[in-house]
Amino acid sequence: MTTAKRKRMPRAERMRQMIEIAEEVFADRGYSAASMDDIAERVGVSKPMLYEYFNSKEGLLLACIQQSRAALREVTERATVGATSAEDALRRGLLAFFVFIRERRQAWSLLRHEMALIGTGAADEIEQTRRQQTDLIAALMSDHLDQADDLRAEASAEFVVGACERLAIWCERHEDVSPETATGYAMDILWSGLSARAR
Repeated sequence: MTTAKRKRMPRAERMRQMIEIAEEVFADRGYSAASMDDIAERVGVSKPMLYEYFNSKEGLLLACIQQSRAALREVTERATVGATSAEDALRRGLLAFFVFIRERRQAWSLLRHEMALIGTGAADEIEQTRRQQTDLIAALMSDHLDQADDLRAEASAEFVVGACERLAIWCERHEDVSPETATGYAMDILWSGLSARAR
């Protein structure tokens, strides 16, 4: 009687699993304290297999950040589809962001712990995440606001991203603040400055 061979996990699925576990470990322990041995053990693979997929611990961290950035972009873009006004678009986008950081705490933890990652490629990846969100907001503004001044539009988008990042960190200290409440706080401040340029 022959024993059926255990089905091998497809490469893409295995990679997603590795990234998910690594995200947990990096978020819990911090990048410096996290070990490839521990990540490999939790995934149920050998350490050499981790290196085969990602080349290094930093490579694995970069993959985690890139996946988080892609997920954040997707939820933000999806949320603003069908917005009927500049105010509606901004509110939808902000709510998507605050829901993301509540539901994807580990991903958000990686994106915000920049100081611990200075000197690694991860710091550049985190800045690319900010640029991504700034570009998305600037594009959103161009669709709904009177943007005769490109520099002003870009500056406004940078302001929104920076303000929301700080508010998100504040929300971590205030578990009772819901994504909807955080969105309301942000809109109270941000929309008052942007509404004058609404079409």
